[in-house]
Amino acid sequence: MLNEKFLSDLEKYIKSGELEEDFEWSSEERRMEILDYLERLMDLAEAADETATRIIFKNTGLGQMFDSGKNDEKG
Repeated sequence: MLNEKFLSDLEKYIKSGELEEDFEWSSEERRMEILDYLERLMDLAEAADETATRIIFKNTGLGQMFDSGKNDEKG
């Protein structure tokens, strides 16, 4: 499921400024697609951060605290 080449290519595309250049020269519709893509990428990064935190702190007091906070949010 994890693909290092894809992540590396995406990182280069963003850091090189090519994404910004594509945005600048794109139609309004394509610009909205790019912004939607970036928003989804940021949402995924947040989910990845939360997952990494759970993995790292699983079976620790801190991990149990995160799990209880998650349960509090559910109601």
